[in-house]
Amino acid sequence: MAISDKFTEMQNPATMNIDKMNACEILQCINREDQGVPFAVEKAIPAIEEFVYKVVESFRMDGKLYYVGAGTSGRLGVLDASEIPPTYSAPHSLVQGIMCGGLAALITAVEGAEDEYEEGVAIVDERGITNKDCILGITTSGMAAYVHGALKRAKEIGATTGLLICNEYKKPDYVDILIKTIVGPEVITGSTRMKAGTATKLILNMITTTSMVLMHKTYGNLMVDLMTTNKKLWDRGARIIKHCTGIEYNKAMDLLIKAGGRVKVALVMASLNIPFEEAEKRLQRHDGSLRETLDEEGVTLNL
Repeated sequence: MAISDKFTEMQNPATMNIDKMNACEILQCINREDQGVPFAVEKAIPAIEEFVYKVVESFRMDGKLYYVGAGTSGRLGVLDASEIPPTYSAPHSLVQGIMCGGLAALITAVEGAEDEYEEGVAIVDERGITNKDCILGITTSGMAAYVHGALKRAKEIGATTGLLICNEYKKPDYVDILIKTIVGPEVITGSTRMKAGTATKLILNMITTTSMVLMHKTYGNLMVDLMTTNKKLWDRGARIIKHCTGIEYNKAMDLLIKAGGRVKVALVMASLNIPFEEAEKRLQRHDGSLRETLDEEGVTLNL
C-alpha cells in the first residue's frame, strides 16, 4: 500500500522484499527500474523544448540560465552548470547553479533549508536575476518552499520561469513552463537521488547541450568551442583540427596556439587560409557559427 499520494514518496511493489534479496538480485532490480527513466523523460520533451527556446532567447539577449534546487536536485544543477565553461568556452556566469543551503550543502545535508521560502525569495535579488534571464526550479516532489520562493520572485521581476518535478502537479501561476517527468516510486521509498535524480540529470544535460548547439558551439557533434585549459583539452583541440582539415597534428597544434587556444578560429584560419584577425571577423559576422562561416565560402569540413 502506498504511504503517500506523491509518486516520489510511494512504496515500490517491485522492491517490497529487497532486504531478502542477494546483491545480484538487488542490482538487477535497480537496473530494471532505471530502464523506465528515459521513457518518462521522452514524454517531457515538448516542455523541455519550449524551455530550451526560452534559454536560447535569453542567451542571445545576454541573459543567463539559473538552476535552483535543494538536496540532490540542487547538486545536479550545480554540477551541470559547472561543466558548461570548459566544454563550450562559455563564461562561468552563463549557467549558474543555486544550491539551497549554500555551497556547504553540496557535501553535507542542510536539513530544513528547503523549507525556507523567504530565503528563496532573497537569493533571486542577491544573484541579480533580471527579466533577461531564465530560472529553472528543481524539486522532484514539488514541495521545496525555497524553490517556489525563488520562482515567484523571479516571475515578479519578469524572468522566464520553469519548474522540473517528478510528480503530478498543477502548474502555479508564477511558473511559465512545467517540465513533469513521472518516473514512479523509487527502489528505496523516497530516495529521489535514484530514478528522479537520474531523470533530472538527463533533462539538465538535454537543456544545456541543446542550447549550446543552437548557440553554434559545435560543428556537427564536434566540440569546436571547447576551452583549452589543460593538456588533455589542448590535445583534443589539435586532434579536432587535424580530423576536420586533414593537416598534420603538429601543424594543427601550431594553428591552435596562434589562435590562442580557440579551436573554431583555428579551423577558419586553416580552411580559408586567412590570419587570426580575419578569421575572428568572419565568425563574428555569422554570430559565431562555424558552419555558416564556411558555407559562405563553399567549404565543408570532415566530420
